[in-house]
Amino acid sequence: MSNSTPLIVGFVADLMFTVKIENVARRLGYEVAWIGDEQMFGAEGEAEAMSVPGERLFGRAGKMVDQVVRWQPALMIFDLANPHIPWQQWIANLKSSPATRRLPILCYGPHVDAEAARTAQAVGADIVVARSRFAASLPALLQKHARIVDADAVVAACREPLAAAAQQGIAHFNDGAYFAAHEELEHAWMADDGPGRDLYRVLLQVAVCYLQIERGNYRGAMKMLLRVRQWLNPLPDHCRGVDVIRLRQDIDAVHAALQLSGPENIAAFDWSLARPIRVDEEMT
Repeated sequence: MSNSTPLIVGFVADLMFTVKIENVARRLGYEVAWIGDEQMFGAEGEAEAMSVPGERLFGRAGKMVDQVVRWQPALMIFDLANPHIPWQQWIANLKSSPATRRLPILCYGPHVDAEAARTAQAVGADIVVARSRFAASLPALLQKHARIVDADAVVAACREPLAAAAQQGIAHFNDGAYFAAHEELEHAWMADDGPGRDLYRVLLQVAVCYLQIERGNYRGAMKMLLRVRQWLNPLPDHCRGVDVIRLRQDIDAVHAALQLSGPENIAAFDWSLARPIRVDEEMT
């Protein structure tokens, strides 16, 4: 999927509606991806089957959240009549996780099922409409509720030089002093009120991830890797001199290694994967 084309994710299995949504979405300039059945995420372990909000790392809910985090869709659409999706649990998971709670959720269902509509609103859906309104007003609903990043503003902000505090934070990061790196990068982030501040948020969250790995905190490290992508994905390949391409590669490699090792083997983490941040000296 193109990084420049906004994405809509449909938790929909009804063929009539998938075709309608896809036709309208593509006409408006969106790409579409489907999660129609929870079975696409494999078997569910008993411990992870509980309907508990928050950041999920394992089981079907964990795999679903991980996929949504990687996609960073402009909008998610849930069919409340889809029996193949545990929408109550999944909406609650998505809306209670800092990694995904900013992503808008639009739900539709039969107008006679008022209880489902109330439940969807209670667990965090941003808007719930009757199926008839959804079908009749789909273009307007997509245009109103999809969250679109101002890519031009992000690119313009990335042409600015690195703040002095960020330079110092990166120096600490590259020395493996992740706590000190976090402190300096947080200063840079708090002092910047433009879209370029998201670069500093990315770097400080990666520093926190590595600090959590040092401390043996698997869940803390994985949560940081989930949360960082909402700030990382909109950045261009180079931002304020930082090689974002390489940073993405490093985050992917660390994430894959942690997923493979599991919490019981975090002490054996391969620190060669935690490469230094590469910066163009002309931007410092």
